[in-house]
Amino acid sequence: MAGQAKSAVFAKYSKAGTAQLTPRCLSGNESDMEVLSTPATRPAATLTDAKVALILAAETIFARDGIDGASLREIAAAAGQRNNYAVQYHFGSRETVMQAVFDYRMEQMEGRRAEMLAEARQSGMERNLRTVVEIIFLPQIELIDAQGDHSYAAFLNEYLLRYQGERFGDFGEQLSPHLEETLQLLREILGEMPEATAQRRLITACFMFLNILVSYTRGLRDEAQESLDDAIEDTIGQIVAAFEASVSSS
Repeated sequence: MAGQAKSAVFAKYSKAGTAQLTPRCLSGNESDMEVLSTPATRPAATLTDAKVALILAAETIFARDGIDGASLREIAAAAGQRNNYAVQYHFGSRETVMQAVFDYRMEQMEGRRAEMLAEARQSGMERNLRTVVEIIFLPQIELIDAQGDHSYAAFLNEYLLRYQGERFGDFGEQLSPHLEETLQLLREILGEMPEATAQRRLITACFMFLNILVSYTRGLRDEAQESLDDAIEDTIGQIVAAFEASVSSS
């Protein structure tokens, strides 16, 4: 509702702003690697700088040109690799580097989701629908690329068009633990809602939220008319309402 007060979780994100998660191998700034590892669990611990650079370049170019339309040579060049076949050398295939982008960003959000889950439990709100929805979606606000764009949001749009399992929360690969835990809480809240309906509503919710991030960072919406904070707050409300809506009987 328009007059409803914003949640404490959302207020924290609005006040804190976003962190630019760009490693030094792309930015040249030593402090960026510290931002990368905080607050999220750093997935780059087992990755070389070359692989991280390729992952982030792939994210940007997949987001712009589509997963099938992106040039692997351009990804290698954007990552500062002299070898035109650097993607194939490090990852083997287009599908593998695509999955690496998904896994990398999922791991970056793990630390934030862990904090939000702990706060929800401490306040007894872990089975509150809006709280759970916020835990699923709000950590994505922090994922901004070197150009200040939510390229991961655009990439995830492409990814979800390729991988949508029939089982609730099935996105093609094993999910990070805290996201899986949060999705399980959501599934329990949805109760006896049919599996296919629950999964369809979850996917639709993802597209709704991702579209807001992409449209604002690419200048497709006028913040003078509605701020990004207000748009996200309203979209979270829409998602909650969509999950709460009664299921149509056939």
